[in-house]
Amino acid sequence: MLDTFLIPEQAVEARGAGAALDLGAAAGKRFLLTLNITRIIEQEALDVSIWGSEDGTNFGQKSIAAFPQYFYAGEHQILVDLTATPQIKHLRGQWEVNKWGRGKLTPKFTFSLKIREAAGAAAA
Repeated sequence: MLDTFLIPEQAVEARGAGAALDLGAAAGKRFLLTLNITRIIEQEALDVSIWGSEDGTNFGQKSIAAFPQYFYAGEHQILVDLTATPQIKHLRGQWEVNKWGRGKLTPKFTFSLKIREAAGAAAA
């Protein structure tokens, strides 16, 4: 059963992407993704999206799932169902950051993204 970090906890100041995760035998299943934002400064926003790939290299032009935009620390979850797309063999998380207002305009977040195979996630 898959239970690991798609993005290990890290501090970021710019957009980026995590490493590709090979789903192995978990391809074509349902996953619970948990975004844990542990540090955020006021007047900032964090966008995290999930991208899928057949080969672990080409992740296409469109994400397969995304969290809503967040402005505060906390834990947030979404369910990603890959039962209709068993050809997706790799996932990765990407993030965008934004800051506005006064002072230094470099955003800074500390967050992680965990992926866990959801209960009852049998392949179709």
